[in-house]
Amino acid sequence: MRQLRWAILVALFLLPGLASAADEPAKKVKKLLLVTHSGGFMHDSIGVAEDILKEKGKDYGFEVTCFRFTNEPEAKALEKYSNTYRARTGKTVEKENCGRINAETLKGFDAVMFLTTGNPVNKDELKDLTQWVKDGGAFAGAHCATDTQYGDAAYGDLIGAYFMTHPAGFQKIKVKVEDPKHPAAAGFEDGMPYEDEMYIFKDAPYDRDKLHIILSIDKSTFPQGKRKDGDYAISWGKEYGKGKVFYTSFGHRKEVWKDEKFQKHLFGGLTWATGGAKGDATPSGNPKN
Repeated sequence: MRQLRWAILVALFLLPGLASAADEPAKKVKKLLLVTHSGGFMHDSIGVAEDILKEKGKDYGFEVTCFRFTNEPEAKALEKYSNTYRARTGKTVEKENCGRINAETLKGFDAVMFLTTGNPVNKDELKDLTQWVKDGGAFAGAHCATDTQYGDAAYGDLIGAYFMTHPAGFQKIKVKVEDPKHPAAAGFEDGMPYEDEMYIFKDAPYDRDKLHIILSIDKSTFPQGKRKDGDYAISWGKEYGKGKVFYTSFGHRKEVWKDEKFQKHLFGGLTWATGGAKGDATPSGNPKN
């Protein structure tokens, strides 16, 4: 009898805690649309990027859908594109891998990430995309996302910069961590060496007065740089209306996508952009040497 009373007392003590835990809502899975449409240069890493985002995304609360082709999937055009895509990435492009990025499509996603070249969206779709971000959506880009939609000022304003050039081959640089507290700084320490194809951006629309720089290149380790101001940003974030934008220029090499340091950096940025982690978005202003 004494044991029964003890069991009842323990149960009464635990029940309120169990009830409150049951009342807590389950953490919402964020739906991410990855776009790898390549109307220009097609990186052989985009297939690996898709695999990594789908595999590792689960650990960070992301469910990933990939649009490998965003033009009209006409039979001949799709076949030609798919052959090139398969030769470069090892993946085919079927109709189920195709989709248009418009207001209706965007209703089903919390975030959109570009790993693209050429023009993955037309002017009406770009208008839908920018309005969706302004209304609270999250937009992200990796590497060649700044080698995309040239001539569309609205896209330049959204992503924050356009690619100008890069030195031949891969560059071994040291990373300058400008905001170590930002979630996207995860994986990197100030002065850490890293190797990838390092982008140099056009003077406009790149502007530190509009972007919160998270990572940049230690210019003393980048003698190939062509900018007079020696300002070589790698990654940034910004507020865009009610939404957020995150970009990293890392991601040319397959090895980068497989690297845990880069993965922490990327998913830290995605988590911040979708509201899952706090981080500063105050424009950085002039670079501090």
